[in-house]
Amino acid sequence: MTTTLRDVRSTGWTASDVPAAVVLFLHGFGSNEQDLSGLAPALGLDLPWASLRAPLELGNGGAAWFEITTPGNPDAAPVEEATEAIWAWIEENVDPATLIVPVGFSQGGLMASQLLRTRPERVVAPVILGGFVLGATQPGDETLRENLPPVFWGRGFEDRVIAPVAITRTAEFLPVHSSLIEKVYPGLAHGINAAELDDVRDFISAEIGAKVLPASRAALTQ
Repeated sequence: MTTTLRDVRSTGWTASDVPAAVVLFLHGFGSNEQDLSGLAPALGLDLPWASLRAPLELGNGGAAWFEITTPGNPDAAPVEEATEAIWAWIEENVDPATLIVPVGFSQGGLMASQLLRTRPERVVAPVILGGFVLGATQPGDETLRENLPPVFWGRGFEDRVIAPVAITRTAEFLPVHSSLIEKVYPGLAHGINAAELDDVRDFISAEIGAKVLPASRAALTQ
């Protein structure tokens, strides 16, 4: 995969740092790399972060990780190609010893799950917001079934964008491939609200706080 993804990064991000973990924000269909970066202050994470721009240009400043064909049932090949593009960016920009904390919304939520399902040993505390999982089997699925890593899946009760078939598939997949924390927010449509951000912050902090944050803080102050 030769696509070079564009990004915006936290001010603490430098080529010489080797943090224990970094957050990757992955935006939804039609959005861009400026979108989810605005969540960083609300999450209050003492970690470097980068927000990636999807490779498929849609015009008017928007981008996508893959084209929408059948809603809720994307073709596997373009999703897997986009997954490889993200891993190529990680290999170029992140130290091999650094863990990835993917936080994705909608299509980006699917991509966050893809990072977990392709290289589970590299991913910690993945967050899927208003998203779903791909129907095709992925290389890390059996490892996930054995290890059951923590995953946060949040969505709005009033979300009419994500097809019911995708919600059903995700609700069947995640409980047997992760230690799932699922939150459904009354009154929320296809978006993110303050209550969800609070839950995401608590989830990430609980999963990586004792192990990752002290090491990252030390790296950032060197």
